[in-house]
Amino acid sequence: MKRNATAVWNGTGKEGTGHLTTQSTTLSETQYSFNSRFAEGVGTNPEELVAAAHAGCFAMKMSFVLNAAGFTADTINVNCTITMEGGALTNAHLVVTATVPGIDQAKFDECMEDVKANCLISKLLNIDKTYEVSLN
Repeated sequence: MKRNATAVWNGTGKEGTGHLTTQSTTLSETQYSFNSRFAEGVGTNPEELVAAAHAGCFAMKMSFVLNAAGFTADTINVNCTITMEGGALTNAHLVVTATVPGIDQAKFDECMEDVKANCLISKLLNIDKTYEVSLN
């Protein structure tokens, strides 16, 4: 399996503009700029997309791990905040809230450790990762 995306940038780093398109066209010439990346401008940015990828991968991996353990989650909610300092990504903070009928806290914690160790995007990101996890 291979996935792809394309970025087009026009102009200087600060005054220029660009757009992103994904293979699925979920992003289709979606605008990004200096202001959307480093200020509060309209559009997306690479760090936001990394956060979305990490949250999505983590939630799906959690579902697979829970299923393998004999449980099906009603809901898995993952919010990922990516921190950039000094021109580098430094932290991914994940807030995980799950509703999983029939699971006890010990088994849930065991599953969470598996997910932390084996989520593909977590493994890809060579940065600190912090977690807030709650089982409803």
